[in-house]
This record gives sequence, C-alpha cells and structure tokens, in this order.
Amino acid sequence: MSTLTQPPRAPRTPGTPAGASPAEPFAPPRYRRPLGIGRDTVVQYAVLAFLAVLVLAPIVPTLYQSIRNRPLYEAGGAFTLSGYTDLFTKAGFGEVALNTLLFASLTTVLSLAIAIPMAIVVVRTKLPGGRLIALAMQWPFFISSLILGFGWIIMYGPAGFVSVKVQQVLGSVPWNLYSIPGMALTEAVALAPIAYVFCANALRQSDASLESAAQVCGAGPFRILAQVIVPLLRPPIVYSAILVFSVSIETLSVPLLYGQPVDIDVFSTFLYHNGLQSVDPDYTMLGAASTVILVVTLSLVAVQAKLLKDAARFVSVRGKVTRPRKLDLGWLKWVSIAFIWLYVVVGALIPIAGLVMRSFTLVFTPLQSPFRTVTTKNYELVFDSDNYVQSLWNSLIVAGVGSVVVSVLAVFAVMVARRSTFRWGRAVEYLALIPQSLPGIIIGIGFFWAFALAPFGTGSVLQGTVYAVIIAFGMRALPSAFGSVAPAIMQIGGELDNAARVSGADWLMTFFRVLRALVTPAFAGALVLTFVIMLKEYSPAVFLSSADNNILGTTMLSLWTQGRAGSVAALATLQIGITAVFVALAGLLMKGKHHA
Repeated sequence: MSTLTQPPRAPRTPGTPAGASPAEPFAPPRYRRPLGIGRDTVVQYAVLAFLAVLVLAPIVPTLYQSIRNRPLYEAGGAFTLSGYTDLFTKAGFGEVALNTLLFASLTTVLSLAIAIPMAIVVVRTKLPGGRLIALAMQWPFFISSLILGFGWIIMYGPAGFVSVKVQQVLGSVPWNLYSIPGMALTEAVALAPIAYVFCANALRQSDASLESAAQVCGAGPFRILAQVIVPLLRPPIVYSAILVFSVSIETLSVPLLYGQPVDIDVFSTFLYHNGLQSVDPDYTMLGAASTVILVVTLSLVAVQAKLLKDAARFVSVRGKVTRPRKLDLGWLKWVSIAFIWLYVVVGALIPIAGLVMRSFTLVFTPLQSPFRTVTTKNYELVFDSDNYVQSLWNSLIVAGVGSVVVSVLAVFAVMVARRSTFRWGRAVEYLALIPQSLPGIIIGIGFFWAFALAPFGTGSVLQGTVYAVIIAFGMRALPSAFGSVAPAIMQIGGELDNAARVSGADWLMTFFRVLRALVTPAFAGALVLTFVIMLKEYSPAVFLSSADNNILGTTMLSLWTQGRAGSVAALATLQIGITAVFVALAGLLMKGKHHA
C-alpha cells in the first residue's frame, strides 16, 4: 500500500558533520545541470506536466461546477453559491454527513481492533503456524469490498444461508446487516488487512532492544506488549486509522448494497443517487457536495501530517539492530489463533464460499440441499451474453494495460522525485501521492466534467470509452505503485549513478543502462499490485462507463439491482479466480527471478 507521507529518507551517517556531503548509500547522486535544455530536463518536465494534468483534471472542474448554475457541457451560466445553500438546507445533507461520520468512525475502530492485536501476536509472539496466519490475514485485500458485500448478503443477510440456519435454531437472527453497524463490520473485514500490513511491517523493522531491556527489568510479556510495543506503533496506527477512515468515507459498494433497501445514505450513495440515478440531476449541488467531500478527505491528510510531525520520537531502527526474541503468551496463544481464524473464516472465507456455491446453484438455501440444484446455468448465461463477456474483457484490458502504464509512470516519477536534481522533484512526489486522498466516485464525477470541458473535442473522444476508465483507475492506483517502487530505488547506492556520470552518461542514460535492471523487481511488484487494484476497482466507472464499456463491477451492480444473484455470483467468482491465478503466477515468476 502507498502512503501520503513521503517515503523516509535515510539518516545521516554517524560522524558525518551536518551540511557535509552525505556518505550514506541512499543519498541521491549529484548531477551537474547542463547548459540549455537537454533531454533530461524535457523528460522531467514532461513527467511533472503529465502528473499535474492527471491530478488537476478531476479537481478543477468539480470546483468550477460547484459555483456554476448550469452543467459544464452547456454554454452560458453564471456564478452562484446556491449549490452549497441547497445542499445544507434542502437536500438533507446533515443526516447524510452524520451517517457517514458514524459509518467511517465505527469502521475505523473495528478495523484497528482486528488488525493491531493480530499484527502484534503474529510478529512479536510465538504462534504455531504464524507464517500461514500472516498470509491468511492479507488475502482479503485482494477481494473487493463489492464482492465481499455480495457474499455477506448471501450468507448473513435477512434471507441468507447462515441467517436462516441461525433463525431455525434460535428463533431470531441476532444481527442486522442492513444497518450502519452491519455496514461497518463488513467494511472493516475488507479494510483490516491495510492496517495489519502497516503495523506488522513496523514491528518487523523495529529494534527489539527495548523489549530486551524490559525483560531484564523483570517485565512480563503482557506488560512489554502494553508499555513498550504498542506505544511504538503510534505512527502506523495513526496513518492506517486515517487511511481507513478516508476509504470508508468514499466507499460506495457496501453502503449502496446495505443502505439502499433501508434508505441509509452516506456521502458516496448521496452522490450516486443524486447524480447517476436522478432523472434531472442538480449538477451545481452535486458539485458542491463533491467539493465538501474533497475538502474533508484532504483535511484528513493535513491531520495525518500534523499527528506524525514528531514521529522521530518513535524511531526504533538504529544502526545496530538486535534480533527480536518472540514472547510466549502461554495458553492465550490458542485464544489468539482462534480469534484470527474467526476473522478469516467467518469474515471472508464463508462469504466467498457462499458466493461460489451460489454461482453453481439455481437456489441457495438451507431449506434444501444445494447439491440438488447444482448447475452451470449461471455461467452459461454470463458467457452467452455479449455484454457480460465484454465487461469481463474490458476489466482485463483496463487492469492489464493500466497496470503497465501506471507502473512505468510510477518508476519515472520516483526517479524524478528521488534520483535527480530536478528543482520540482518534491512537487512530482506530492502529485503522485495526492490521488490517494481523492475519493473514487469524486474522480469519476470530476473526469466526467473534465471530458466535457476538454479542448479540441478530445473529451468527446474519451468519454464513454474504456480509455476514460483506464485514466481514472490509473490515477487511483498511482500512489500504490509509487509507494511500491520508491523504497527499492532508495536502496540503490548513489555511487552507481556517479560512476555512470563519470563515464559520460546523462540522467536518462544512467537509468536505462545502469538502474533499469535493478529496478525491474520493484517494477514487477508494482505491476502485480496495480493489476489487482485496477481489476477490483469500480467506483469511478459508475460515472464514466457506458453500455459498451462496462466493467465487472458496474455490471455486477446492475445485475444485483435486477435481482439476478446467480449471474452476479458467477461474475464475482470469475473475478476472484482471475485475481488468484494472476497473483499466484506473478509470485512464482518473481520467486524464480529471485532465485536466479
């Protein structure tokens, strides 16, 4: 996953005076600025310009539409603030904001309650099968919350398989999926792996000398956990909490699936209902609502930076790192294992298994054996329909082409930001990371308006095509690709660049002749990550797709509203299968390269 904060810079080598030439291997090489404009400068400015256009394209039209009394695609119009006044006085936006706050807060609390104890137990304690548990904790990340929501409804909904069984035994179901707590619990299951990865990585990289000192002083394992390990996790906890909160604000799938039947609206579903489903949408109010959400998410980034301002107090990775000695929790380790597998099995495995079973049955209910109605009819319906097959191919095209383009762009952005003396290198880095704070549905709306304003008719060429979806999805995936590539490039010593410069190579030639091979593993990792992200993405396509360029996510949403759960389950199973096969093959290829 990517971060909105900058990748950490290497510390100054002990004994090196402040202001002296850095001796650490992570220091970027010094390039002499050539006279005139060389190809290095052209490439660097091109990367800056491309990222600026990519980021500003959805933001500027959104702000402009919020103060314009006509749609952007219509001529004329005048300045107005009626969109903001109508939003807070007529549209019931106050209740929407309250619902969003409750949903995002509860999702964040539940995600952290799941992820933090699991990360500590898996990384810092003796746990049987710890490696398998660590893998199991992360695999829900590869499944979109849309598919997870379908699975939860099929198994735990009012007429779900598990719900009917529980009702037969207890006489009632002790949970209500179509509520804000139900929405938050499902979303927390999908987002907990994000917080887990941040906390687990921080624990693996931290120095265990503080824990050893506490053990020497006679502290027991629980006291060490509470007073040493947990306080050092503040930076990853703060970051993951804000990230989960931001994602919860912008997510569309679970609030739409659970909230629509009981009229619970949050920010994302408010935009969906008032923009896409409205017969006569008020684009001015829609722009105002989008602007408000944009301000909220960007403010969260500022809060994150403020809270992590003194993160140096929590540094525990020093020049001399001791190997951590894992703590023994005794009989409580079995309780921890049970809790982890409860999350994995009940939260993800059972819903996905139910989704797969539903795809192979005509009727999926505990009132009769599912094996009595086993069929392949759902898949036949999918493959017999040109629209469904086209949505499958579109998703593969978007993920395949987009992952390559985004990964290449991420490599060049990191090279400009971290491996050159380009004066606007910091701006390149910020532009590459900003999309992480932009809600997907806002990106979709923003690009919809951007294409309407594009000069020379370029917008009309892109609007309603798969290229528009690739652009929007690629923007969403760029921060993750940047965060995947940056650490690898920072670990390559600057003496390689300097040696190439001495031999007469410029910045661009140094990359292609010297660094390209060293960056290839990181590029492959970014490729896998962005492919998965773009394959499971869907929210920007809600406003950008058409009948000819639907993707799996928008097709599944359409089928679900029509009550065709079997076809939805079949498409969802296909998407899960494609993701699993791609990740497995990529893992094998990368492992083979590593051993080679």
